[in-house]
Amino acid sequence: HWQRLFDRGLVHSGTEIAKRENMDLATVNEILRLTLLDPGIIESILRGQQPQGLTMSWFNTNSIPTGWKEQRKKFQAIGFNSGNS
Repeated sequence: HWQRLFDRGLVHSGTEIAKRENMDLATVNEILRLTLLDPGIIESILRGQQPQGLTMSWFNTNSIPTGWKEQRKKFQAIGFNSGNS
């Protein structure tokens, strides 16, 4: 839904989404950040195959590289295997 809003030029930022959706800006930004994850990492999380410590709190306190290869390296360092090495 939000991607369509961006694609159609209806919003240009997380701030605009937060106002439009009547949501807290921090929540919107947390969700938007997760959209940049490697698809293999997302699939593994959806299957429940992430390490126990990989929580929303972890995502909020750790930087996530933009490149998928770098993401896989970082996640493997904490015991995560997305199967896409």
